[in-house]
Amino acid sequence: MNVPNIITIGRIFLVPVVVWAIGAHQYALAFWLFLAAGISDGIDGFIAKRFDLASELGAYLDPLADKALLVSIYVTLALAGVLPVWLAIAVVSRDIMIVGAVILSWGLDKPVAIRPLVISKLNTTAQIGFAALILATLGFGLDPGRALEVGMVLVGSLTACSALAYLCEWARHVAE
Repeated sequence: MNVPNIITIGRIFLVPVVVWAIGAHQYALAFWLFLAAGISDGIDGFIAKRFDLASELGAYLDPLADKALLVSIYVTLALAGVLPVWLAIAVVSRDIMIVGAVILSWGLDKPVAIRPLVISKLNTTAQIGFAALILATLGFGLDPGRALEVGMVLVGSLTACSALAYLCEWARHVAE
């Protein structure tokens, strides 16, 4: 256990607090907690690289913390009626598909190396930005104009494209 992993575990413990804040309509608090989680993600990565503290545990915990936070936010916002349910289903389904493909690959004795694709990085960036926009809009009474509609289409499109790209990569790997 090292400092970056402790920070990452702290980010995992923030997930239920953010979910509670959204459920309690404390959107400003949810925004600040989400921002703190994002900053801690950058800090743990910086410390791990700068001080050569990267670990196998951290390689698994970091994306787990990120996905737990994003999936929880999208599901909670959909349940609160803030986001359309289809968008939360798309975000969750993509992640379930990826995990399912990895597990199936192990079962087929063809383990797949987990590496993020460029489209996946764009997708995650869009999901984070859109979640922050929604929480800021609700928490601080901002008028985002058409940014919410554009963000929703962007997140939905990138999520679908990312899922398809991973599916193609996985199918290619299994066929080898």
